[in-house]
Amino acid sequence: MLKVQHVYKYFDSVCVNDDISLDLKSGEIFGLLGPNGAGKTTLMRMLATVTTADRGEILIQNESLSPNHIPIIGYMPEERGLYRKMTVVDQLLYFAELKGLNRPSAKEEVKNWMKKLDIIDWADKKMEELSKGMAQKIQFISTILHRPQFLILDEPFSGFDPVNADLIKDLILDLKNEGTTILFSTHRMENVEELCDRLAIIHEGKKILDGKIYDVRRDFFDNEYDVVLSENIKFPDHYQISSSQEDHGKWTTRIKLAEEQSYQELMDFSYRTGKLLGIWEYLPTMHEVFVSQVSPSKLSKS
Repeated sequence: MLKVQHVYKYFDSVCVNDDISLDLKSGEIFGLLGPNGAGKTTLMRMLATVTTADRGEILIQNESLSPNHIPIIGYMPEERGLYRKMTVVDQLLYFAELKGLNRPSAKEEVKNWMKKLDIIDWADKKMEELSKGMAQKIQFISTILHRPQFLILDEPFSGFDPVNADLIKDLILDLKNEGTTILFSTHRMENVEELCDRLAIIHEGKKILDGKIYDVRRDFFDNEYDVVLSENIKFPDHYQISSSQEDHGKWTTRIKLAEEQSYQELMDFSYRTGKLLGIWEYLPTMHEVFVSQVSPSKLSKS
């Protein structure tokens, strides 16, 4: 669906995107991660045709990306752009027609999406009368009502309470299931694990990591295991215990094995206690992987 090939972007003498290459498949959700100032927004603006690359090439459906592709792209920037004095319905109709929908089709799409997000009763309210969360819904609708084939979402859950965040998640998954390719940027790593098929991390303008979610976490496996027992026991002193906690009568102890220590030995000891309920590898969360890559002093890969 989309290929980013050795893209560079400069602001004066500063290189904010340094040899970035990505490959997004049709119908997948791709996470674009990075700390503030990493170059994510600049890259997304190029993908949305807001600006252009200084070097490299961006292909969409095997064609060089150009303003001609705007009708098949949806872009929801982190800094929202809505007209405060316009009513909700007029605003949405305006954006729909900008994206090429005729008036009858625009009215139908606006009505359908407002029903889906339970804001039909707010159609004649001015934007300045809405809460931040309500305005976020309008921004989301304005981004997807022309049913783009390629959707760019920058912090789409900002301002939503848990109920509405779940609603937006479900709609994003619906769009994916309909074949939409989605580039998704967020600092909430739990959303990355829940929604994304693959991801890339950008740091200081460079891509430093990419791959499938599980494969990335597997690459950062650090020989740690969670041992679950029916009661708290004392492990031999030669085991390095990372954490131990009780939950509803079950004790989970996380143990990091040294290179010379074997998983089989740990399992045998745990089994002999007569209290073993389960034991499995602990894979770092995407939060831990992210921190390890952008702040090596906090967590390092073994």
